[in-house]
Amino acid sequence: MENAMKVFGENVFTESNLKKRVPKEVFKEFQASQLGQTELSKASAEVIANAIKDWATKRGATHYCHWFQPLTDLTAEKHDSFLEPTGDKDIIYKFSGSSLIKGEPDASSFPNGGVRSTFEARGYTIWDTSSYPFIRENKNGVTLYIPTAFISFTGLALDKKVPLLRTMKYVHQQALRVLKGLGNTTSKHVFNTLGVEQEYFLVSKEMFEKRDDLLLTGRTLVGAPAPKGQELSDHYFGKIKDKVINFMSDVDVELWKLGIPSKTRHNEVAPNQFEVAPLFSIANLASDQNQIIMETIEKIALKHGLVALLHEKPFAGVNGSGKHNNWSLGTDDGINLFSPGKDPKTNTQFLVFVSAVIEAVDRYYPMLRTATATATNDHRLGGHEAPPAIISIFLGDELTTILENIALGKNSPVAEASQLNLSVDVLPTLSMDAGDRNRTSPFAFTGNKFEFRMPGSSSTPASSAAAINAMVGKVLSEYADKLENSTNIDETVQEIITNAYKNHSRIIFNGNGYSEEWIEEAKRRGLSNDTSSNIALRKMLDPEVLGLAEEIGMYSRIELAARYNAYAERYITQLSIEAKTLIDMVNKLILPAGIKYADLLATHIEKNAKYGEEFVKEQEELLKDVLSNISEIRKETKSLAEKVELVKNEEDVTKQTDLAREELNTGLEKLRVPCDNLEKVVDSSIWPLPTYKDLLFKL
Repeated sequence: MENAMKVFGENVFTESNLKKRVPKEVFKEFQASQLGQTELSKASAEVIANAIKDWATKRGATHYCHWFQPLTDLTAEKHDSFLEPTGDKDIIYKFSGSSLIKGEPDASSFPNGGVRSTFEARGYTIWDTSSYPFIRENKNGVTLYIPTAFISFTGLALDKKVPLLRTMKYVHQQALRVLKGLGNTTSKHVFNTLGVEQEYFLVSKEMFEKRDDLLLTGRTLVGAPAPKGQELSDHYFGKIKDKVINFMSDVDVELWKLGIPSKTRHNEVAPNQFEVAPLFSIANLASDQNQIIMETIEKIALKHGLVALLHEKPFAGVNGSGKHNNWSLGTDDGINLFSPGKDPKTNTQFLVFVSAVIEAVDRYYPMLRTATATATNDHRLGGHEAPPAIISIFLGDELTTILENIALGKNSPVAEASQLNLSVDVLPTLSMDAGDRNRTSPFAFTGNKFEFRMPGSSSTPASSAAAINAMVGKVLSEYADKLENSTNIDETVQEIITNAYKNHSRIIFNGNGYSEEWIEEAKRRGLSNDTSSNIALRKMLDPEVLGLAEEIGMYSRIELAARYNAYAERYITQLSIEAKTLIDMVNKLILPAGIKYADLLATHIEKNAKYGEEFVKEQEELLKDVLSNISEIRKETKSLAEKVELVKNEEDVTKQTDLAREELNTGLEKLRVPCDNLEKVVDSSIWPLPTYKDLLFKL
């Protein structure tokens, strides 16, 4: 069998492809435009567009599309063919520079938070030159995809990419100033890098199609626990089933073709839960690649008779799915700014940048919480399976001790890396790290990067990366001011590290984030615990968040207010859809099944009562239980329907989010209880829905 990795990059138009196909001066101009040093000329755009078109059409492409990321956490695309008419009624293949650079989708039909009315339809997509064009193959054709930003006719950002690109530029500028202040004369550019771990579930396509809740909401709204869940810890890193490994192998090949370095695959904690993780990339490229990864997982799953679930909490009672974002900064000459080196306590550059992260997270942590606030992610945060909703930083004992020694004048011994010998000849001596890892921390230092573990599995990493860039960039700008005005760099560095630790160490927590003690301790430290997104989303409009976003150019005040409205409306809509879906399932499936089983019991009791009361006593108890649950279901169904109307009739969007949280969430939970009770006793031949046992243990 030929090595499948040989296909790597064959369906992506990289810089090396461009370099081979255009004149040197055009390629140099393109590279300069990527760094913001010049504007790409119309003539060069025409040359590049023609090169991309020739490459794509030779690979079978007949259409192209501008591919963008609106405020849905999904992607959007509109396909146009390369065909253009000529004057003599013939047609030609053509792709102009203007078609490459700009598109015109309808800006009013996407979530926009009220900045575009229905009659104000014009919007623009703009080519992101730092993200590679790629082709996608389907059964009957090939399409060229151009990664783009999406803005309104008036220039307002309507997507997830623009804020990320803005903050990448800002953090580069401020980090470079700090490096120069510390004496670095070689680095010319600082890149924001991201490594994204994607979790997901797989279920049988046949069973998925019998569950309206999965189809319409992405999660099971009812479902009694299976006799077995994840208690035995036998799925995590366990043997991968043949059907799953075949699926994973096909996913890898598709990703490799697109130049995505898919690196890791394994079973996750919950049954039928899995993870895929690529190598690090520049942040906006990593964000685009993560969207491709999610879409590829969904596409390939269907070919294997499976459906991939990217919802944060498809099943109650077992772990949900997250998207761990591993964030870092690196230079164009190969320096990882968060690499501690051989002796971290003397690595001034490392300690300054770590201090900036500590201060940034403490000052602006509400921005991180808003970046992860969705109705779907509320189901996992704080559930002893994902980080709590309280933002804190894990540094580990080694780094914490180093900072304490500097800031507080201590001389505590610093843990160092060591060797572990198990005294078994066939096992080599193991190099041990100086510190442990903490999976309960939302924002953990993991050796040479920070792992942000709060984002949900269905989200785009662009949102959280942009927030981190903005926060850290702001603090770095203040450090740069101090360094540039310093007469004694060593003293200034000491002051920066000391003040950052003394004033912001409340955000550092190396303990168990799942514990009740931490909730109380966080309250004493003044750290908020916003467990629901209706509250967390409001932090977008806090003066500190608004001020930061405006100051650094991440968002205008109008853009941020629009995002709040768009995300609040999505929160309300998602909960409303869940409520209406459950009402529909109850009325058409669950109640009829319960009534049918009750009739079966009643008939059995009537037929056998003549043999004596003692022979039907237990059946009568069971019938009463079934009828009681049927009555409760009916009562809660009517109540939930009324709550849907109550939420719908509220005109103030903020009050609507509160009502949705208080009424719809509560109503969904109350209605679920008697439904699950019925499932536990109703004959399996009568129960109309695939159970948790079917969904979690059968593929």
